[in-house]
Amino acid sequence: MRLAPLALIAIIVVVAFVGPSNLYFSRFLSLAPVFAASVWPVVGTVAVGVLAAVLEAVIAVTLGNVSEHRTHLFTLAVIAGATAAAACASHVRQQREQTLADVRSVAETTQKVLLRPMPHHLGRLDIETLYLAAAAQARVGGDFYEALETTHGVRMIIGDVRGKGLPAVGMASAILGCFREAAYDEPDLARLARRLDVSTSRYTALLPGDRMEYFATALLVEIPDDGSAVGIVNLGHPPPLLLSAGMVREVTPTAPSPPINMGALIGEDYRIDTFSFAAEDQLLLYTDGVTETRDHTGAFFPLVQHAGHWDADSPSRLLGQLHSALVHYSHGRLDDDIAAIAVRAAAGTPSYGRGR
Repeated sequence: MRLAPLALIAIIVVVAFVGPSNLYFSRFLSLAPVFAASVWPVVGTVAVGVLAAVLEAVIAVTLGNVSEHRTHLFTLAVIAGATAAAACASHVRQQREQTLADVRSVAETTQKVLLRPMPHHLGRLDIETLYLAAAAQARVGGDFYEALETTHGVRMIIGDVRGKGLPAVGMASAILGCFREAAYDEPDLARLARRLDVSTSRYTALLPGDRMEYFATALLVEIPDDGSAVGIVNLGHPPPLLLSAGMVREVTPTAPSPPINMGALIGEDYRIDTFSFAAEDQLLLYTDGVTETRDHTGAFFPLVQHAGHWDADSPSRLLGQLHSALVHYSHGRLDDDIAAIAVRAAAGTPSYGRGR
């Protein structure tokens, strides 16, 4: 692309010399600085314009006659005007590119704070994460996740804030901030869910408008190191998938629990569901951007059906196949934030519970 303006000049000059002189192909040299403005800085754009003007003069002297001088002078004037306009356009483009670079830098910093890199191993678990922001340039959205090794075992959260933009990012940050503190203190997931709800309610009370407009669905997961039953509290979130012995099933809640910041409206009845998690089993946590991905007909992505055909022996391969399936299914048009966590109980570890 950076060489395209020079290639254009070369093609026009060759055509001007080998083509009929009465067609004045050299007039197209005025396009070169315009093209250069899209890829070159101001100095380079002006240099392309000067080169085009010099070549136009050479063509005029070599091929022209006295009666055609006015035509060539007019072409030189057009090249000069086009070069001046292209230089201004190049300057504006560079300013916007710098602004975009600054915005992306801020977004990357925000993402590192909000979604800091998760370790690949916590306790006896192998963990991998996937995050895809709907706005490619923003790189951060309302989906969030975290995993911490506590005295209660590994505790994880994955969630999705209603809405997009800065309000969603701010609420996700508030939820994660509370989780990173409360996960070490609260004795069980029900108490942890209640604390998240109270903390988020205090945060949204400071926001404009009806604070009930701000809420988040989430999954809270606790995988103890001592082999006791794995616990999940589903706060209005899509159910996780358990991949065990070649089988795939959704871990659906036995009773609904309110989304974060909806406890005061719906009631603070948080149900902990338990299930077994044997060595080599994998758990896939995800946000609704996965199941709401659509194909060209508008049909939703059938996650369970696809997962049944995956041959993934590690969290990284599981998420890799998920990502590939989503891109293929949507033909590359992912229009919602997507977050996912894949967890595997490493071989040689005790089975996690007998569950129900």
